[in-house]
Amino acid sequence: MNADWQLARLTIYVNIMTKDPVPQTAAPSALEGPLVVALLYDGLCTFEFGIVAEIFGLARPEFGTDWYRFASCPVEEGPLRAHGGLTLVPDQGPERIAEADIIVVPGWKGADCPVPQALADRLCEAHSRGARLVSICSGAFVLAATGLLDGRSATTHWRYAEKLRERHPAVTVDEASLYRQENRIYTSAGSAAGIDLMIEIIRQDYGADKANSVARRLVVPAHRTGDQAQFLERPVAHREGSEIAPVLERVRQALQTAWTIESMAAHCRLSPRTFQRRFTEATGLTPGEWLVQERLEAAKEILSRGDDDMETIAARVGFGSAHALRHHFRKKLGLRPTDYRIRFAARTV
Repeated sequence: MNADWQLARLTIYVNIMTKDPVPQTAAPSALEGPLVVALLYDGLCTFEFGIVAEIFGLARPEFGTDWYRFASCPVEEGPLRAHGGLTLVPDQGPERIAEADIIVVPGWKGADCPVPQALADRLCEAHSRGARLVSICSGAFVLAATGLLDGRSATTHWRYAEKLRERHPAVTVDEASLYRQENRIYTSAGSAAGIDLMIEIIRQDYGADKANSVARRLVVPAHRTGDQAQFLERPVAHREGSEIAPVLERVRQALQTAWTIESMAAHCRLSPRTFQRRFTEATGLTPGEWLVQERLEAAKEILSRGDDDMETIAARVGFGSAHALRHHFRKKLGLRPTDYRIRFAARTV
């Protein structure tokens, strides 16, 4: 078998429909990017695995050869059952974990299901040699079992947060965020938050343009920051979303403007108090938090594409000064704008 095949070939039996194997189409490739390995286990969370396979395993010839390689590796003997009446017969073994640059745990069997020590050891070995570890939803329990999250922050689906806190008291559990990143370990909240985290990983590896391209193909928002709320306190009515939407686009097109709550509210023909309430209901953020987020995203785009000085960038995105730009970068991203430029400019030229 060609180990560099982009798609992990799985023979999938749809038990509720047929006993005949459904063929997978996979073409040999000369991809040279990071190897992403998704772990397979009995009771596989089909949706979470699908996220990883779709984002990292789908052919994207428009990106050239410097793109992710993808493989799926079982952590126990198969055949392995998956949600939805599927049985997976992996045609690769767990040995590829030792080669992976990024290892993704797409959920887990359950909060009370023990993590095999052999799996925990493999993940620790991979991390020690520089691999990144990633979890979606309950996959955080697997990463926590390694001990690598002790003394660090992690997130999971809000339903599992208390259980994770009980089972792993040394982990600082953040049940509010969409995803967290620390020390080459990434954890995300439940289900669809995994999409946000995978898009963020692409952004970090290849820059905003390619991340946005993948997001467009998935028909999802180009970027939701990790500290955005997992859920809103009550559903957003379509009418409320429509009232807020015009000002969001208007602000994005004129970030250099000194926006205030009053000026944004005026565009929606709402009182400032009503505007603030409906804005938070629609976005999960206050107007001020959202504005900082959008200005940071715009600054990141400029930094990855050009060589403008910091004062110019700060003025273009509305931060007013290079000092304010650096302050928000350090607070939200943990690095300086110049460091961000160095890290991502080479990937986007």
